Amino acid sequence: MPSPSEPAPLVELRDVTKSYEEGDSVREVLAGASLHLRRGEFVVLLGRSGSGKSTLLNLISGIDLPTRGEVRVEGRDLGRMSERERTLLRRERMGFIFQAFNLLPTLTVEENVRLPLELTGRTGASAHERARTLLEHVGLAGRADSFPDRLSGGEQQRVAVARALAHAPPLLLADEPTGNLDESTGKRVLDLLEGLTREGHACALVVTHEPGLVARADRVLTMEAGRLVERPGGARREQP
Repeated sequence: MPSPSEPAPLVELRDVTKSYEEGDSVREVLAGASLHLRRGEFVVLLGRSGSGKSTLLNLISGIDLPTRGEVRVEGRDLGRMSERERTLLRRERMGFIFQAFNLLPTLTVEENVRLPLELTGRTGASAHERARTLLEHVGLAGRADSFPDRLSGGEQQRVAVARALAHAPPLLLADEPTGNLDESTGKRVLDLLEGLTREGHACALVVTHEPGLVARADRVLTMEAGRLVERPGGARREQP
């Protein structure tokens, strides 16, 4: 638990267990996982395939609920919220970046970036200006009117980063964001994600298989036997 002098965590997991029924048996994916995430942190989560990393993201985002234990975001117990309340929390307070990009093919690049803003009621010139500013940040100002199928994989992922950050969410969840990219493009995308996260004093939790991310993280976690273990390493920085 945090000391009284520390700010309240942005995300808190308290002894979380998640089990799934598979035929006549029960498979336990998380077994007493606990976690604190705070604003300004860039946190990397490592673990083999099937270890429960994506399950953890689903629980933090409220897409799924724990079998036992508590998941709190900004002090709110997700298990005590309605499905609509959790949906609004995701829409307003979280940004998501996926390995598969998940851009809407019928929308232009700018329209994809504007979408989170419009879902939270920010439209018109304000949304246009914010989208254009972010596209400049990710080096794609000249592709604002293009459609996603005209972009390379790296360009699409940069659009996805801009979209995730459009509404300045305090929490960013990234699931294998460089899995479909070559090493050079992946590094550029991660540089953007880390830089824009820190600039906005948000918290990013990046799920990956790539040990190379350890050096840029404030904290490095591994999923081991259904629990979260903090490992030595990372590049912890003084928080502002």
